Amino acid sequence: MSFFRLGVSINQPIAKLGGDMSAPTELAHRVRDLINNAGYRHNDRLPPERELCSKLGTTRNQLRRALAELEAQGLIWRHVGRGTFVGSRPVLNLTDVTYLGNQIKPEQVVSVRFTIEPQLSRLAALHSTRSDREQMRLCADKCRTAEDWRTYEAWDNNLHYAIARSTRNQLFLYFFETLNSVRRSIVWGQPRETLKPAENYSSFSEHDVIVSAIAKGDCELAASAMVDHLKSVYSRVLPTSIQSDS
Repeated sequence: MSFFRLGVSINQPIAKLGGDMSAPTELAHRVRDLINNAGYRHNDRLPPERELCSKLGTTRNQLRRALAELEAQGLIWRHVGRGTFVGSRPVLNLTDVTYLGNQIKPEQVVSVRFTIEPQLSRLAALHSTRSDREQMRLCADKCRTAEDWRTYEAWDNNLHYAIARSTRNQLFLYFFETLNSVRRSIVWGQPRETLKPAENYSSFSEHDVIVSAIAKGDCELAASAMVDHLKSVYSRVLPTSIQSDS
């Protein structure tokens, strides 16, 4: 399942966000490990920079460079005057996300995903640009080379976001981001039995089919491939949720 998206406004071109997406520095790894091991939930606020510097034995400038790396990957987001938060920047304010997360069941989120995301894939096949498709391929490739589940989920989420953004439909994108924020507040931190996806993890080939169909402009194949992908994902993590959608 996807987990993070790039923390950006919906008007910012996604292709410009990654910058140098080489392997994270050692300090960025240490910050990520701190987040992973401390039990933070999605949208939880991290300790102040001064406290993080003390915990990690580093300077504020070095810490901020590491945080910038993690933010570029969609693992955290920062708000001047408010602090640093786990996950990606929500399209709604945190109060609204928390409220909706408390009101909506995971099965309802799944149902909405099956309604919205195949249509987004269909529209992406019609309206995506070469740059959009290159970004989708980058995200799919990064999923394959992810060194752990958190990184995989971040790039998986970036792929789904890239598809949504390529539709050039701001209202659809707003719906997608709202859904994504609520979804991730509900399903944050599912337990994993392995460090990272297996080399033959089914989502890899499913991503390839979706991206290929979009690149070919095959609207119906793009939509059906997204349906198949969602069924595959939820058959593993929430099988009862897809019975009515199968």
